[in-house]
Amino acid sequence: MILQLTLPPKLEERLRKEAERHGQPSSAVAFRLGDEHLPPLDERRAAAIALLHQWMQEDAPTEGTEEEDEFFRHLDASRTSNRLLFPPELKGITW
Repeated sequence: MILQLTLPPKLEERLRKEAERHGQPSSAVAFRLGDEHLPPLDERRAAAIALLHQWMQEDAPTEGTEEEDEFFRHLDASRTSNRLLFPPELKGITW
């Protein structure tokens, strides 16, 4: 990949001095610095997966209190239909 950057003069000077100090071209020093300071893709992928797992845990259904469970049982019991609005197998599932 070819990448062209416009560096501020002070940063360009620092890069040039660092390259001279190591006896390397500025592009090699810039490449080394980028490689040293950017996280490897595997670490980024692991961090993204960990964040997704955290979100899944936060969104996981929690057990309702006895008061909430009783409320939904009363709603189902007072219906004239035989079909339950809040069947136990769908508890905690949201769409």
